[in-house]
Amino acid sequence: MGVSAPVNISDAQRRQFSQLGYIILERVIPPSLLEMLRNECDLAVAEMDRQMDEADTDVINISHRGKRYFVSQCAGENGHLRTFLFSSLMAEICRVTLGNEAYLHSDQFVVKGCDEGMKFGWHQDSGYVGHHVGDHKPFLTCWCALDDVNEANGSIYVLPFDRAGTRYRVEHVIEPGTNDKVGYFGDDSGDLVEVPAGSIVAFSSTLFHRSGPNLTDHQRRAYLAVYSAEPIMARDGSGPLYFADPFLSGGNRVDQ
Repeated sequence: MGVSAPVNISDAQRRQFSQLGYIILERVIPPSLLEMLRNECDLAVAEMDRQMDEADTDVINISHRGKRYFVSQCAGENGHLRTFLFSSLMAEICRVTLGNEAYLHSDQFVVKGCDEGMKFGWHQDSGYVGHHVGDHKPFLTCWCALDDVNEANGSIYVLPFDRAGTRYRVEHVIEPGTNDKVGYFGDDSGDLVEVPAGSIVAFSSTLFHRSGPNLTDHQRRAYLAVYSAEPIMARDGSGPLYFADPFLSGGNRVDQ
């Protein structure tokens, strides 16, 4: 399996992340790692279907059978995923966006089913964890496109900080019928992200984003690699929420 090389992130991109809350890095995931992520994604969806069968249901949390899947905390002891998550590529993205200290916080496969893949409402990733941890420093989501993404197959839309009117976490409400948490109710439709497979959209956990439905006859797959500048602790004091695996210390990668 190939090992990724560091990505060249320009000064303009660094400023954009700071000012607007996101950057787009096209075709930065090496082909061998991209194929691995696709294979792991298919296995994760199959496991979610198995869990739905076992529970005799078509809905688990915000996953809806055949329409939309969110499969979280897959890395664990998975050496294939961890090769990507702790690569030179991800280290450089973390340095530019978070600074010299970084921890793996969580990971998640997000899949839109073909023909009827559901939309996903306006939200901040911090809006989903806020109830569990309370106030926290914004963390980093790296949205990795495993397929070419566009409007037709349900790509994401981003709402830059200046147009959202905030760069801070806001309270979200549950949307009936989908279980989505929604935090933006304005008229701005956001900026559509259309990128080839192997691209990464790196954005702050307080950036509003959404996605449209998948109207094509192929799945739309993405992998979320999520990092924080410090361990994100559960509100109940039980320990870290999800992972808290050291990645960068003083700007250097920590041996895994």
